[in-house]
Amino acid sequence: MQRGGAVTCSEASAAIGHRPASADMRKRRRTSTAALREERDASGDPDGDRETSRPAEAAELHSPTTPSRGGVMSKAWRAARWLLLVYVCVPFVVKLCPSIQANLVFLNFVRSPFFLDLKRPSDVGLDHTLNFYLRPERTLSIGVWHTVPSDMRPEAEGKSQEWFESALSSAHPAILYLHGNTGTRGGDHRVELYKVLSSSGYHVLAFDYRGWGDSQGSPSEGGMTSDALFVYRWLKERRGGGPVVATNLVRRLCDGGSAPDALILESPFTNIREEARSHPFATLYRHLPGFDWFFLDAITANDIRFANDDNVNHISCPVLILHAEDDHVVPFHLGKQVRRRLRRGSPRVSSHAACGLSPQLYETAVRSPSLDAHKVQFVAFPSSLAYKHKFIYRSPRLPAILSDFLGARRPAEE
Repeated sequence: MQRGGAVTCSEASAAIGHRPASADMRKRRRTSTAALREERDASGDPDGDRETSRPAEAAELHSPTTPSRGGVMSKAWRAARWLLLVYVCVPFVVKLCPSIQANLVFLNFVRSPFFLDLKRPSDVGLDHTLNFYLRPERTLSIGVWHTVPSDMRPEAEGKSQEWFESALSSAHPAILYLHGNTGTRGGDHRVELYKVLSSSGYHVLAFDYRGWGDSQGSPSEGGMTSDALFVYRWLKERRGGGPVVATNLVRRLCDGGSAPDALILESPFTNIREEARSHPFATLYRHLPGFDWFFLDAITANDIRFANDDNVNHISCPVLILHAEDDHVVPFHLGKQVRRRLRRGSPRVSSHAACGLSPQLYETAVRSPSLDAHKVQFVAFPSSLAYKHKFIYRSPRLPAILSDFLGARRPAEE
């Protein structure tokens, strides 16, 4: 037993003596590992700490700063809720604040090109154009451009307003151009149209209604008509009339017994409610219950109608309507009625598959008793030409169309 006990005691002694040896070995291992790491760092070995860095990388992958799929979905859901809230609020804001809808109709605050100085039409290539101002009311001035025919260009440069006014008495016809909403008389597509008309031998008078461009005042449908009537009378005093391009003005003139030589409508609509319903901006809300009450009635509340379809029933002068089939602002539809009208052989029409709001206006015009004795012509430009809403001036046929229309008063028999 003593032998066995001695063995047991020696084993215990050995076990007790093992601890310091094992601690020394671990210390030596750590020292050698640190030395090896320093040696690898000094040698620039990129793989030296690959194994030891894996736990850190794993911890980094699970770090709370890394976005998870749930976090992304939560942000997307919050954004969707905000968009839905805005979508729902817009109709109520428009209804409660009709002035917002009026601004959206007129868009007179939009200027393009933004940095154009309207006092310098030569900056856009109109060096035969005079900028001047008229006063429809004592406290109101509106900006006007007068572009003379291109064959008068050499003598027009640098001339005074008196010279330009006297030039209106020349044999060249004059067109009073009344632009639509958005922008100013210096808009790019409008300037290009002035150039085409000038090259075709026309005087062109273009102005900005009150509230547009550098004209004073605030916009309204009644104010626009008053401004147009004032400029027309100013023009008539100096040359005796001419073609114009707005049904509100022409109706006023015809009701007063002084009809203009002709009415030319470029991409017109039937009335503002139909146009607002068909406008691309209305796409998001067009099928919303109460669309008319929210949006269209707000327009009427501002006394904005632009009822071209009603005005043509009071017009007694030749009417020419120009429209592009791919117009995305005043879109083409309701074409079947016009095609039926064309088949009946009504007043002569130069057309390419005519259809749309302008054809609807055309159909109203040809049915109007006041236009029985006058030519009503509709010209549609096919989609393949890509004229859209603003670029009819690009048509090489436009000068001939105008010359043919203005040279005849009654429709030719088919």
